[in-house]
Order: sequence, then C-alpha cells, then structure tokens
Amino acid sequence: TKMKFCNPILVVGFGSIGRRHTNNLLSITNSPITILSKRKNITKNDFINYNKNKKRIKIYSKIDKCLEEKPSVAFITNETSLHVNYALKLAKKKIDLFIEKPLSHSLKNISSLNSIIKKNKQIVMIGCNFRFYPTIRKMKELVDKKLIGKIISVQSENSSYLPDWHPNEDYSKGYVSSKNLGGGVTLTQIHELDYLIWMFGYPKKMKAMVGKFSNLKVETDDLSVSLLELQNKIIVELHLDYFSGPLYKRLKIRGSKGILSWDSNNNEIRIYHHIKKKYSKIKIKNNYKLTENVNKMYIDEIKYFISCLTKRKQPMNNLTESAKTLRVALDLKKSSGTKFC
Repeated sequence: TKMKFCNPILVVGFGSIGRRHTNNLLSITNSPITILSKRKNITKNDFINYNKNKKRIKIYSKIDKCLEEKPSVAFITNETSLHVNYALKLAKKKIDLFIEKPLSHSLKNISSLNSIIKKNKQIVMIGCNFRFYPTIRKMKELVDKKLIGKIISVQSENSSYLPDWHPNEDYSKGYVSSKNLGGGVTLTQIHELDYLIWMFGYPKKMKAMVGKFSNLKVETDDLSVSLLELQNKIIVELHLDYFSGPLYKRLKIRGSKGILSWDSNNNEIRIYHHIKKKYSKIKIKNNYKLTENVNKMYIDEIKYFISCLTKRKQPMNNLTESAKTLRVALDLKKSSGTKFC
C-alpha cells in the first residue's frame, strides 16, 4: 500500500543500496525521484515497473542540477567517506536526510552537521534496517520485559562472504574493500553494534582485534572480534567477518533466569528456563528468513522514516545517537592497535 507522501526526493548515489531505496520509494510513495549518479550504465531494468514510473524519475550527474528539482528530503547512499560532505551541503538547503549506514568513516564535520540540523529543526535518520527485523525487535521486547531476568552477557555474530554480496560486481573494486572510501567489516557491518547498543546501552570499556586476516583482495579489515563491557556491566562478545560464507548471524543473551537465542539458519527464538530446565520456542509475528525477504525490513524502515517526516518527529537512530555508535566502532578499530601484556 502506498503512503500519502509525494514530496520530491533526491537519492544520492545509485549503487545496490541506492537502487534498493529508489525502488522501494517508487513502490510506496507517489514522490518524484531525482537520482544523483555518475554511472553511465543505468538502464530501465534498474527500476521496478519502469514504464509506469518513468515520468517520476530523473537522473543527473551534477548536484546543482538535482537541487533545481527542489527536493524536500534526500537519501544519501553513496560511498561512506562522502556521506557527511553531501549531508552538509543538503542540510544547508534545509533538506531532511536519510543517511545510509555507517554514518561516516570518521567523526570529522559531524558536529557542524549537527548544529545546522538543530538550528533548522531537520529530520535526520541513519539507516538501521535490522531494528526493523521481526526477530531482533522481538528479542528487544523480551529483554525489556525482563523475561530472562537481569542480563549478564551477550554474544553476537555476523559472518558472510564478501564476493557473494553482489555476485555480478568485482568485490575488490567496491567501496567496502577500500580504505579511503570508508570500507571494512567493522563499519560496513555496524548493524550488530547498532542493535546491541539499542537493546543494552553504550559500552564503557572495550578491547578488540581488528584487521585483515583472510586472503580476500581488500585493503580493509575483514575480521573484527571485540569484547565490550557496557555501562550496566553487561559483557558483550561481538564477532564480525566477511570472509566466511554462507551468511550467518546469531544472537545469544544470557540472563539471571535463562537464555534467549536466535540464529539466521533456524530463524526462531528459543528460550531456556533455568527453573523449568527446558527449552521452548517463542512466537514471532510476521517473521521471515533473511535469504527470502530481506527487502521487507528496508520497506518498514522507509515507512517509519516517512512517518517521522510527516509528524516532524525525530526518529530513532538520529544523528546524535548514530554519531555515538560510530564513535564506538572507530574506537574498536583504534583499540586493536593497543598491545596488551
């Protein structure tokens, strides 16, 4: 179902995530969409229902040309290292922003961006699609209800094989593989850090091993293993890599009354009760496997963002929140260089 939203939208960058957001916006809004891209190979096959939607699509290679279309909201989906530059340029024009994760590859200029946004009362959200995944939302709900009592420790893992992400492209040429463009597994897979902080709060201490350990053709970190102590004394073990396929994610939460666990293969939440000494399954509404309907959470994310725009209400994972999470990710990369004896 379409939302009652027809404000002009600008999409900056037309890689795989830019294409995904563009097609989702075409299908759930009535907005005209301007795309900023230097790609020469965009064809009508890149769009859903092109013949029906073609009047709504314009593509330019210069930002000034895009701004002539008077967008009221922009989706920034280009390389990580360019996010904040474009956000600054657009924020000065009082355009609301959706910035794809990670927010940036450094903290540079984020505070200037923040002050412009506060002054203009702009709505800004950083992409965090896993907060819209039914199992993660359910896990958070169960933690908040104290179903397994006081949380003591958490294990989170995200493993995949980079060449499988976009099989038709050369992975070694993508921004994910490039140091200058802000790639690497710690930043690109910031999803886990994002939802862990959302569920359990910020860390006060951390140690990490981050670097390139596999034989992938990348100049960035491909393995990130960290240990975090959160402000509420919860201990988190986080494993991220993109050299081991197939895609596998898991989350295990240990509490004083039991254990909650989920993994992407079984895609069900199991609870172990210390008193009953047995496992049981927990129902998840509208659940789906990551390999089957990954686009659903992106649609839910955009619907949420648009509802925040129409209500003029700051979304979750706004600039302040996301900048804190980015700082944690950058600190993990930094702490990896520390020698512990």
